[in-house]
Amino acid sequence: MADTLPGLRGADHIGITVPDIAEAHTFFTEILGCVHVYSLGPFLPRGSWMSEHLNVDDSSVMREIRFYRCANGSNFEVFEYEAPGSATVPPRNSDVGGHHIGLYVDDLDAAIAFLRSRGIRVLGEPTSSGGASAGQRWVYFLSPWGMQFELVSFPGGKAYEAGAETLLWDTRS
Repeated sequence: MADTLPGLRGADHIGITVPDIAEAHTFFTEILGCVHVYSLGPFLPRGSWMSEHLNVDDSSVMREIRFYRCANGSNFEVFEYEAPGSATVPPRNSDVGGHHIGLYVDDLDAAIAFLRSRGIRVLGEPTSSGGASAGQRWVYFLSPWGMQFELVSFPGGKAYEAGAETLLWDTRS
């Protein structure tokens, strides 16, 4: 693989911009159970630094960044900006740039019951996957600011694993 990114080891963090960092903090720590590790900011405009390094308007203010460790997975880097012309509605999965964060849980039904008991909007009922993903159940839910998350669980593994040369990264290991 000489023609790919040298030295890649994996995903270090997922960066997320939120409308209210205090609300996001509560969600990440009290709902998801992440640990807040440290904070930075504010960062004020400095010439063209913001557009050159972050692809945001040069008059943007990065009010605060908070870093969270989330169980046995990637870290979260959570931003709150004050920036002209920023979108206030998160993209849907069908939108260009649409995304979601999938979180593995041992007991999908218990996790769904917990989210609902905390007032978190769960989208529909769990879906059982088929084909190569048979053995997996999943459901989407929304953060308080409308960002899409997914719970997945496959305690007995997925069908593709039986004959696969390469396995997807798995939090159960």
